[in-house]
Amino acid sequence: MAFEIPKTAYSGKIKEITLGKGEKAVTVGGESSYPFYLFEGEMPHLPRIAMEVYDAPPEEWAEAALEPFADVVSDPVAWANKCIKDYGAEMICLQLASTDPNGLDRGADEAAEVVKRVSEAIDVPLIVLGTANHDKDTEVFRKVAEVCHGKNLILGPVEEGDYKQIGAAAIGYQHTVVAASPIDINLGKQLNILLGNLGVSDDMLVMDPTVSGIGYGIEYAYSVMERMRMAALTQQDDKLQFPIICNIARETWKAKEAKISEAEDPKMGDAKKRGILLEAMSATVLLLAGADVLIMRHPEAIKLVREMIAELTAS
Repeated sequence: MAFEIPKTAYSGKIKEITLGKGEKAVTVGGESSYPFYLFEGEMPHLPRIAMEVYDAPPEEWAEAALEPFADVVSDPVAWANKCIKDYGAEMICLQLASTDPNGLDRGADEAAEVVKRVSEAIDVPLIVLGTANHDKDTEVFRKVAEVCHGKNLILGPVEEGDYKQIGAAAIGYQHTVVAASPIDINLGKQLNILLGNLGVSDDMLVMDPTVSGIGYGIEYAYSVMERMRMAALTQQDDKLQFPIICNIARETWKAKEAKISEAEDPKMGDAKKRGILLEAMSATVLLLAGADVLIMRHPEAIKLVREMIAELTAS
């Protein structure tokens, strides 16, 4: 008698969302089963990776992370183009770190001009992330949304403290929003409901559950993402049936394990390999939890994750 693997019955499906415009637009979502459970359902669109670009030279990056981009960190446009041409980036994530009120505190007009220049220079989808300061992000994203009208940028984080203002700008100027909640399934669902009530359509929303790297609470992030997928796929919870985006690069490369040099602690081994593996392994864990879009930093870590996606989906 042949053995049959017990299969889960799915009653829900993740919504398909198109990010960006034109020929290089990316569609994510559409899963009808748990991540990579291809024996039970479908993953019509494989997870995508966005490469990081900063709007100002990063000052606290580990040497290994900075090395591939050392010649372009002063020019976000050149940086974005290098990611696309040299490393095959499918998406770009522009981090508006310079707008942080506790840092350079650059104004909305200057930030919007940088976003506009990058968006006009590339043909792949552009994610634009602020600093999670509600007042500053509201000011910046209102201007960014206006000057990039119709480009379908992906703007975030949009949180409960600023969703009305940023959400309204996204609706008016035709952009997608990243609904960000602090590692809590109920708060994530509530924010999606609020954005829906505001008028953000289901095809213009992706979720950011807030994640962390290996050694810094990734098991909790995994558990929350897992529960989101369970509710979306087996409990018909349409308020959680959205693609998930994970900003894992920042979380892994800020860890001391990625920054400490071999000279400081010889027992930890090669710092470059350590940082690359920490990012790649953390990203892989989040893929298994349900990530549809990964924001990553090091080209070699990205290569490893792409290989893992290919392995997991090989027939």
